[in-house]
Amino acid sequence: QVQLVESGGGLVQAGGSLRLSCAASGRTFSSYVMGWFRQAPGKEREFVGAISRGGGSTYYADSVKGRFTISRDNAKNTVYLQMNSLKPEDTADYYCAATRTGTAIQAMSVSLFDYWGQGTQVTVSS
Repeated sequence: QVQLVESGGGLVQAGGSLRLSCAASGRTFSSYVMGWFRQAPGKEREFVGAISRGGGSTYYADSVKGRFTISRDNAKNTVYLQMNSLKPEDTADYYCAATRTGTAIQAMSVSLFDYWGQGTQVTVSS
């Protein structure tokens, strides 16, 4: 089992940047594929991106590709989401999640993730 805690959210102007962090408990962090998701008010939770166990592969939703970057530091049990060129439509609660699924990261979905953080709010003003 793994516990996840996100941090780094806040209010930023359009065009700005934020870096979210997700700290995981436990000794088996490197055995999990990690994902980032977001949920805007009144909308379903949506996939943002995922990173493989070793960090060598990443995959992003089209809406964030080229602007967001996921990385991880397995020695620190932490995964990051660097968000650049933020837009008002990026406003949402952001969640990190962990899974041991063998599914390719290009096929990630909400249902594949077993463990979730509590979320951190990101607000992008226009």
